[in-house]
Amino acid sequence: MEEVRIDKTIYKGRPENPEGRLEKEIQVYDFLDSLGIEYKRVDHEPLMTMEACEEVDRLIGIKMCKNLFLCNRQKTDFYLLLMPGEKPFKTKFLSKQIGTARLSFADGEQMEEYLNITPGSLSLMGLIFDKEKKVHLVIDKEVLDEEYFGCHPCINTSSLAMLTSDVKEKILPALGHEYQVVELPTE
Repeated sequence: MEEVRIDKTIYKGRPENPEGRLEKEIQVYDFLDSLGIEYKRVDHEPLMTMEACEEVDRLIGIKMCKNLFLCNRQKTDFYLLLMPGEKPFKTKFLSKQIGTARLSFADGEQMEEYLNITPGSLSLMGLIFDKEKKVHLVIDKEVLDEEYFGCHPCINTSSLAMLTSDVKEKILPALGHEYQVVELPTE
């Protein structure tokens, strides 16, 4: 497993000093604060893989979900899939449940265009920037069944943990994105 440098401090809420933080990260904190969401935060070097997230998971007692940005063959429909990190992604099972064929990974340019996120930092929070609702949200049921939800604040140098009930009852309604729940196989 790759070695990741993590500040072992668990913070409550937003950084006291926004200096050196990206504007989109601050906008995530503003959004969460406006909804009265309590969250824990850990700062770290960039995490590029699910394996790199495991130490953060242990530190804050959650399982960070895997986020995949997908599209149809014509690149006219885009999907943000939230699924358990340990589950393998098999396109045929997802395609069947959401009624589309030939899903593939979308380009980083489209991720930036629609969600204001660069590869490696994909997060539910990117939907804050999808004002035209171009991206369909798809969530594996197991993610919604967890007590806590973990994600990046649109940059992979911090990780957040919050109650999944706050995601379902406050964040998703505030985003105004319809979402579809799927059940993906574990094997």
